[in-house]
Amino acid sequence: MQQTTPATSATRTGAALIVGAGDATGGAIAKRFAKEGLVVCATRRSADKLQPLIDEIRSEGCQAYGFASDARKEEEVVKLIDDIERDIGPIEVMVFNIGANVPCSILEETARKYFKIWEMACFSGFLVGREVARRMVTRERGTIIYTGATAALRGSANFAAFAGAKHALRALAQSMARELGPKNIHVAHVVIDGAIDTEFIRDNFPERYALKDQDGILNPAHIADNYWHLHTQPRDAWTHELDLRPWSERW
Repeated sequence: MQQTTPATSATRTGAALIVGAGDATGGAIAKRFAKEGLVVCATRRSADKLQPLIDEIRSEGCQAYGFASDARKEEEVVKLIDDIERDIGPIEVMVFNIGANVPCSILEETARKYFKIWEMACFSGFLVGREVARRMVTRERGTIIYTGATAALRGSANFAAFAGAKHALRALAQSMARELGPKNIHVAHVVIDGAIDTEFIRDNFPERYALKDQDGILNPAHIADNYWHLHTQPRDAWTHELDLRPWSERW
């Protein structure tokens, strides 16, 4: 696991671990939590791709560190959590935001790709969730948020692998919430139902992207606001599942 900058100089305060801090939703969530004073620990498989996000957060006077880590590898996940807890601070919130939305006909799907999608979208969520939960239970506090998708609720044609993984991730979140809630750990699952304002949507679905001016696609910053709200909810009114979609999206 490679780290973009040594973390030993960081002030020991609460950390927000964003697993899958991409250029849109994950990055927006990282910036939102950094703005609120948490030390952001952002991960992707490539540290180089993280550097612009880390630089942007630091330019605003906030603290952020980037880690190259493969969330499918147990040994890398364990080391990641150990390093953050030792060198940066206690993980107060973990956001799991890995995608793996790869369409394919069931007639052409390969066992290798099906398994890889499950590893990325579900198994890695288990590994990271287990490791942060083990630390959180000793402190009797914490928030774990999983990013879901429409596929967590219904399987569409040509998305058997993705739907299976997202259904499983939702079940994981439900089980963890029921076990960890009494230990004062808030586990939430967010269904993102609709196109998000990303370069991918802009370049590949121009007609959908044209709806941006009509608030017809999701703004990553607004998604991030909802994640922060989940983290700050009082425990007498915790939300477990939050459904986010543009006003125009069909149910």
